[in-house]
Amino acid sequence: MGGMSLSAPMDGPFPEDSDRDEPPGSDPEVAWTVERVERARDGDREAFGDLYRRYARLAHGILLVRMPAADVPDLVQEVFLTAYRKLHQLRKPSSFVSWLATLARRRATDYHRSPDRHLEPVAKPPPGSSVSPELTADGLAIFQALSRLPETYRETLTLRLVGGLSGAEISAATGLTEGSVRVNLCRGMKKLRARLEGETDE
Repeated sequence: MGGMSLSAPMDGPFPEDSDRDEPPGSDPEVAWTVERVERARDGDREAFGDLYRRYARLAHGILLVRMPAADVPDLVQEVFLTAYRKLHQLRKPSSFVSWLATLARRRATDYHRSPDRHLEPVAKPPPGSSVSPELTADGLAIFQALSRLPETYRETLTLRLVGGLSGAEISAATGLTEGSVRVNLCRGMKKLRARLEGETDE
């Protein structure tokens, strides 16, 4: 979204970290993430497990709006395995969220490029990945309504309602300003309510 390219292959070089200013310590969530990333780089598997448990739903939400829901859990595992293997390539730990979101979008693109859409078997789960981000029945109903919304609102709302991300985290994952995120959430929620209530909102 927001003009991001989805064409880069999964195994290609990662994009440069965002140049947006992110003052260290200004956001407790950013500080928490930076601390875990730095520990994980030093070989702390528990720290990477913390990152998985916190951000699996981010990857889950991004993938959900791009492919069949049945394939999403395996792809979430693949995204985190790639992140674990390539973590040393991330220049700025504060950019972990946007970097992870890029990995998820790339994996979705590779999925649709594959002629048979065959998933490679995951040899082993990433460290600490005992949490499976499954949709509840209510969540599935919401997602079905989300999937019929314009693309402008779909990912933002999925990250909020399915992934449980804050406005700041959605901003980091999508590249949108926090103001744009708020606008998309407000307008998207109106359209979503109309869908859930059986209105066309056209």
